[in-house]
Amino acid sequence: MVYCSSVCLVRGHVKLSPGTPDPGRLTKTLAYYGAFVGLGLALASLGPTLPGLADAIGASLSSLSTIFVARSTGYLAGALIGGRGFDRLPGHPLMALMLTGMAVCMALVPLCSSLISLCLVFAVLGALEGVLDVGGNALLAWLFPTGLGPWMNGLHLFFGIGALLAPLIVGAVLAEGGSIAYAYWILSALLIPAILSIVVQPSPPIATHARQAGRNTGEHRVTIVLIAGLLFAAVGAEVGFGDWIFTYALRQGLADEAGAAVLTSAFWGAFTFGRLLGIPVAARLRPASILLVCFVACACGSAIPLWSPDLSAALWVGTIIAGLTVAPMFATILALAGEHMPITGKATGWLFVGSSTGGMSIPWIVGQLFESSGPTAAFHVILADLGVGLAILAVFWFHRGRASLPGA
Repeated sequence: MVYCSSVCLVRGHVKLSPGTPDPGRLTKTLAYYGAFVGLGLALASLGPTLPGLADAIGASLSSLSTIFVARSTGYLAGALIGGRGFDRLPGHPLMALMLTGMAVCMALVPLCSSLISLCLVFAVLGALEGVLDVGGNALLAWLFPTGLGPWMNGLHLFFGIGALLAPLIVGAVLAEGGSIAYAYWILSALLIPAILSIVVQPSPPIATHARQAGRNTGEHRVTIVLIAGLLFAAVGAEVGFGDWIFTYALRQGLADEAGAAVLTSAFWGAFTFGRLLGIPVAARLRPASILLVCFVACACGSAIPLWSPDLSAALWVGTIIAGLTVAPMFATILALAGEHMPITGKATGWLFVGSSTGGMSIPWIVGQLFESSGPTAAFHVILADLGVGLAILAVFWFHRGRASLPGA
């Protein structure tokens, strides 16, 4: 997802200056949804193709996990640069350029013959994804100065749809005897409609608050650090699970390639449904309460396969629970941020440092331990990551409680 993304609302509003409603909001919104389907396709493509890429270049899984570091490093840089760019430049040309670059990178992946070339391509791809992720969220927030809630959750939902489709497409291609190259080229071609839908429309106006609020970012340093830490844990769990479940099922002998692809799609399907459920839940519960339930439930789902590592049913149940409960985390964390700080492209970029670091480090750690300690190390790493998230949530509660005291 992962890095999945949001600049969020709380109870139907965001901290943006009021603006004039854009008469073309619906068509622009649909274009952003299409772009995020493409983002989901790109981000979820690596997991089911990881064993095939390792075979193609003759690399071990532990060494191939360097790709996660390269991609997330690029994503981090893209999020920081993109946040500032969307505060200053027309958004649609930037989004179209990012999608075009992503399509090119996806087409180049199967042509790479070494680990170095793969890392370079994925680093560039990650940077493009980071810019697109930040920009899509900021543009949607500016498009809906009030009543953002359902539209932002819809953006998350369509990302999940793309992430659901990617392993299904890869699995279908492999089941028909096709190569990974064909799978990547199909995914690349599917980005073209999103590019066209963005480029033909004028950009929404930049929010008038953006530069002023950006100068005030320093007032919210502690909040930014804590929110970034929560995003680290949420995205780390999401990407760690989504990108390694395919390989885990294969190595444990619980599925063949087709079955592992279906399992991966089940995770992203549950993820998509979880984001859909998050829309009414967010209207009724406070963000902090939702996060507590999600972190605990996701930890339970991640622990189930450890209780019965040789039982396919345990893996399926744990995968579905984890997908359902990790899904609302990102939007809810940004909703929590929206309660306590103004949201700008610059601030969002800094928050995405946390998400990209989680998406980089957790899958990489899993890769380092996967062969040396066994496949079940994946779930131990994810459980530790979720424990860190719960600890940060407790610190956030304590910090906000102190900040609300008189004289604090």
